Amino acid sequence: MFSKACEYGIKASIFIALNSYESKRVSLKAIAKEINSPEAFTAKILQDLVRHGIINSVKGAYGGFEIDKHAISSIKLAQIVNAIDGDSIYKGCGLGLNTCDENHPCPVHDKFKSVRDELKQMLEHTNLEELALDIKSGAAFLKT
Repeated sequence: MFSKACEYGIKASIFIALNSYESKRVSLKAIAKEINSPEAFTAKILQDLVRHGIINSVKGAYGGFEIDKHAISSIKLAQIVNAIDGDSIYKGCGLGLNTCDENHPCPVHDKFKSVRDELKQMLEHTNLEELALDIKSGAAFLKT
């Protein structure tokens, strides 16, 4: 459902949030290793997240990536998805047809529309803090 870049962006954001709670910045190398993504690809994803104001990049010897502790609870999953994939996830056809709408629906149009609407609700109401705390508590995992 999400692009690979978006999956990595969500994982990276959660990992950065976890470390930011402990006032730690994380390096590109550490992020790429944690989310099992190539460094160059991870760097491009992180640039998008920085450009959209989701994460911060600090240069220098003690630099790395971080998120303001007070902002973690206000960052919604939808912001991360929009930064990387745009809003196509809310508009695309369930079967991948170029033209699919109310006037010219594919066979799954109506059913998929409700799935997309629920997904949008979930993304807009899920914040980075709850995901990071699930990881921290052991209720969820970032990697196998």
